[in-house]
Amino acid sequence: MYKPVVLVILDGWGLSSNQQGNSISKSRKPSVDKLNQYYPSTTLQASGISVGIPWGESGNSEVGHMTLGAGKIIYQNLPRITLSVQDGSFFRNKALSDSMRNIQEKNGSLHLMGLMGEGAVHSYSEHLYALIEMASIQRIKNLYLHIITDGRDSSPTCGTKVIKMLQDKLKMKGVGKIATVCGRNWTMDRNNNWERIEKAYKMMTQGEGEHITDPIKYLQDSYTKGITDEYIEPGIITENGKPVALVQDGDTMIFFNFREDRARQITKAFVLPEFDEFKREKRLKIDFVTMTEYEKDLPVSVAFPPEKIENGLGEILSQNRKKQLRIAETEKYAHVTYFFNGGKEDPWSGEDRLLIPSPSVSKFDQAPEMSADKITERVIEALELKKYDFILINYANADMVGHTGNMEATIKAVEIVDKNLSVLIPAVLKEGGCLLITADHGNAEELQNLRTGEINTEHSSNPVPFWYITPDNHREEIKTKQGYDPGGLLSDVAPTVLEIMGIEKPKEMNGESLLPLLK
Repeated sequence: MYKPVVLVILDGWGLSSNQQGNSISKSRKPSVDKLNQYYPSTTLQASGISVGIPWGESGNSEVGHMTLGAGKIIYQNLPRITLSVQDGSFFRNKALSDSMRNIQEKNGSLHLMGLMGEGAVHSYSEHLYALIEMASIQRIKNLYLHIITDGRDSSPTCGTKVIKMLQDKLKMKGVGKIATVCGRNWTMDRNNNWERIEKAYKMMTQGEGEHITDPIKYLQDSYTKGITDEYIEPGIITENGKPVALVQDGDTMIFFNFREDRARQITKAFVLPEFDEFKREKRLKIDFVTMTEYEKDLPVSVAFPPEKIENGLGEILSQNRKKQLRIAETEKYAHVTYFFNGGKEDPWSGEDRLLIPSPSVSKFDQAPEMSADKITERVIEALELKKYDFILINYANADMVGHTGNMEATIKAVEIVDKNLSVLIPAVLKEGGCLLITADHGNAEELQNLRTGEINTEHSSNPVPFWYITPDNHREEIKTKQGYDPGGLLSDVAPTVLEIMGIEKPKEMNGESLLPLLK
């Protein structure tokens, strides 16, 4: 007997008890009201560490769909590295350990390069401190730091504060010296302004730049001239008139930035055998370690390479010869395919895909209906074929219209999604199937900054709904109204689908089925 499992993603549909700026609570949505009253439900965490991003950070469609499809939390670079420091595995990391062992064997110098500031967009000070701790444990004698000042993702003049903290840390550990200091404008260009990279490179390798004795005084003098951290000119710290350290043959460099885009160019200047963006004095023979994979096929060691997502929901269904359909409009098509499949471009065997074009408008508050009706029509056609065991649907309205900040249009978008659920749900139940309805992150429930009252067009960190609908789990009595305390995680959805379909959960999934909670 045909019993399809249909997973519906209401993109950007979060839950909040606050009425201010809440287009979802202000809308008329009889279908969702009925789900809340008569069907099993819970709420899911969809932000912060529960989807592998930094604590307190709002969720997004990419990590949301990836977590839903993987059945486990995929830690992004910052929390992944930070958690490794906390559990101690950082200090056993192969690439980092090997680099320090090589330095001891060669009697060379270890150089640590990276951004220091108050933020955590490209790097995180705790990662640098962990490297210093590791060098101290390994008894590295020659440790030198090449500090990139921020001023963009941090306050413009916090460089003096963070360098003072660094100096105190080095003094406490009894290891390491600051060798150079330079603004990110030079070292972290990403727009092929190679003359900037050249200045930073020659500062570290040839000692070209301002020769200074005190990096804090140098920054203070720069501030007096109106030069903030982002634009600090290359400065080489000297002792007895000579640079403290330059990068030389036989040395090792660890670049501790974890974000890729602004780390590529300076890395290429150090490591590419063939390099013609500017004239290097010579190609240095050094070992180069990057914190993450900045680009494929660079001749470097990578401390935290991309995590492979294996045996996600799509792959497991394919292995079990289940037919599946992915359907979304243009704005969310990549999310139900590429991201849900863990970064895999091509479909699994037995996986069909339907792309419904989004309306051609400059902003979606001009067309809050988007392509929801067409998506529902095509899903019903697919159900009538009795071909697909699993169908994944994304309704983009609440998120894409919510991003405009237009309350009236977003209310309409929410009501359109609700109207489509009123058509979709009975069509699935008619076929003996079941529906799991959830969201990837919040947005439409928080269109106003609760502190300032300003229009908010960003995602929220609120939990999201989860409803479980089958032909026989409709309650006769109205449920007691539930609060919004999360009962699970987005990573629990894939194991729930597998349990419904009678398929064993693979060891790679660490999410838990929600069925026991819902019963």
